[in-house]
Amino acid sequence: MKLVTIHPEHPDPGDIDAAARILGAGGLVAFPTETVYGLGARGLDPDAVGRIFRAKGRPRSHPLILHVLGEDEARELALGWNERTAELARAFWPGPLTLVVDRAPHVPAEAAGGGASIALRAPIHPVARALIARLGEPIAAPSANRYQTISPTAAAHVVKSLGDAVDMVLDGGACPGGIESTVVDVRGPRPVVLRPGGIDLPTLRSVVRDIEMHVASDVAQNAARPSPGMDARHYAPRGRILLADGPAHLAHLAREHRGSALAIVAHSDEARSLAHHVLPGDPKGYERALFTTLHACDDANAQIILIESPPHDERWLAIHDRLRRAAST
Repeated sequence: MKLVTIHPEHPDPGDIDAAARILGAGGLVAFPTETVYGLGARGLDPDAVGRIFRAKGRPRSHPLILHVLGEDEARELALGWNERTAELARAFWPGPLTLVVDRAPHVPAEAAGGGASIALRAPIHPVARALIARLGEPIAAPSANRYQTISPTAAAHVVKSLGDAVDMVLDGGACPGGIESTVVDVRGPRPVVLRPGGIDLPTLRSVVRDIEMHVASDVAQNAARPSPGMDARHYAPRGRILLADGPAHLAHLAREHRGSALAIVAHSDEARSLAHHVLPGDPKGYERALFTTLHACDDANAQIILIESPPHDERWLAIHDRLRRAAST
């Protein structure tokens, strides 16, 4: 595995060329996006896509996301492109929005988990865009970590999780978003959010008012699904997560588990004095810090991680989703 430090806004063309050559030869390259680090391979090459599944230990029924530069490239991978799809793409691409569309015949079923749909995204991160442009074809890229473990927001997380299973890691520093993309299924009469993420529901509704949300849509491990991130257990540290409903409950759990290898995570002013890790009180700041904090808890060998539950409103849906799945046993 080769680790290359790269400028996050002005990547060196020589480094991008080297990474593109590895991808072109069927290899794996981990690279930063605005959400989390992706584990990239040629998206239209079934053999290269297969390497992603093997490196991650990911079931073959779990679809990948194909990363493109924009709407024109995405249309070539879709079997139809309706007006709602176009509205969402024009409003939020490039950016942390993934659209699930009917898969064109030339898109390999391996990239779609064997299903008839395909998930598409146009990232905004300069390194990701430079790599897609240089390769000249879609890049399949799930998060660059072992299956069901904490998503990587730094190159060190990738190295720790995947090691020599990756041919090259482009270290562009911390990912600015810190949480995966929002996934929207646009195949039906109304768009449906399958995975909340970097674009919140109120923002989506400012463009498509009748968009729907499927809350807590878990899928059995080996079942086909249209979107990544639908396992009951996902994004999980090694330690057991317990969610506390407010500062008083957090204090109670801290007393109950005194003597354990314990990590306490809070965000409210009232709970700060209890916490080992204090996260921002706004949803975007919390998203940026969440996975980094869970990695720190893992690195400290925390056996139990107590987390103060965030507020219950639509801006926090993605965080509640990640915490619920990470806490699942």
